[in-house]
Formats: sequence, C-alpha cells, structure tokens
Amino acid sequence: MKATKINRTTANKSAILLVDDHPVMRHGLAQIIAREEDMDVCGEASSAAQAIDMVGQLSPDAIIVDITLEDGDGIELIKDIRARYENVKMLVSSMHDESLYAERALRAGAMGYISKEASREQFLDAIRQVLRGRICVSPAISNRLLKRAAGKPLEEDRSPIESLSDRELTVFELIGQGLSTRQIAEKLFLSVKTIETYREHIKAKLNLRSSNELVRHAVQRQLETT
Repeated sequence: MKATKINRTTANKSAILLVDDHPVMRHGLAQIIAREEDMDVCGEASSAAQAIDMVGQLSPDAIIVDITLEDGDGIELIKDIRARYENVKMLVSSMHDESLYAERALRAGAMGYISKEASREQFLDAIRQVLRGRICVSPAISNRLLKRAAGKPLEEDRSPIESLSDRELTVFELIGQGLSTRQIAEKLFLSVKTIETYREHIKAKLNLRSSNELVRHAVQRQLETT
C-alpha cells in the first residue's frame, strides 16, 4: 500500500508522521490528532521503507511509530531514522510489553513509549511532552531507569528474554507468531543463514535444547502477551 501524504495546513501546528501497519489504528490516531489546535498529521506509513521516504519528504516535527511494521520492526526503524535525522523526535505507541521494549526504544533513539491502551488524554500529553524534548514513559519505567542510573538493584525478577538483543527479540517474537525461518528472513530482509544464527543465539541465552523447544517457548510467550 502507498503512504497517505497530508500536507501541512497551518504553519504553527506541529507536523506528526504516523507509522503503523494497521490502517484502522492509523485512522484512529489521525482522528484524535486532527481535533487538536497545535498539531496535525502530515503523513501516514505502514512500513519502515515508507517511513524513511516520508521523513525525508515531509520533515515531521515528531514521529509516532509502532514496534511491529509490515517490513520489519520499529526499533530498527528508530535506529535508522536517528542515524539519518538526528533532531527528529520519536514516540513509540505499541501493544508490546513495555517492560521489554520501553528501554530498548529509548536506547534506539525514541523519546517516549506509551501503550495503545492509554487514554486519549494520555496519548496527546505524551506527544506534547516529546515535542517539548522531554522523555515520556510510565511511572514504572521511569522508576526503573532512575534506579539503574543510581546504581541500585532492580527489585523485580528479570526475565531471561531481556538478555536478547533487539534483533534476537524480534526473531523470537516472529517465531512465536508461527513464521518459518525463511519467512522471517524475507520479512526482515536478511539471509536464512543469519536467521538461523539468531535462532542459535536465542536458544543459548534462554537455555533451550532444541528448535522444537524454542518454538514452544516462543508460542507460549506470544499467547501470554496477547
């Protein structure tokens, strides 16, 4: 599908680019933003490739990006955009597990992370916080980051899944969605051999003995988080 381009209508409005692979979700977010006097949607994209093109064309003030995209994942897109456009502000809006993805998003270059289950008011406040150059995360993640910065031990038990790299986590979740090694390779534009290497790394980090055990573990994780 082609990205929908919406030209800026008012000079004093912040231009927002939406990047999400669900048309209904993009439409809903666009409707919420359209009611505001200080911001407007300048474009919509469903894939990382479309998003990169539109950032160059539209120079948005902020980008709202999901973790899951048609041609890859939002974390890698955030890294790519940050490398190309240093000053663009990004906010992740996702249904994915905040405890696994919020810090990864910040490390990649985003300035905030908000759940898609957040209220309209929380969503708009998050956009405005990011536009002002402020970090916007939930109180739980904020407390976790402050403890880490202060060198204090985290009270919660850390899941072994947190030891996975960003790309390994993406591969793990795609395995849980039922994709084969070849399908994952095609989706991420990587070789089958590379995906096989990621699978071996995941098995080692999660102490899994076989490919069947890896698939069962990934599927179970997917069921628990959806």
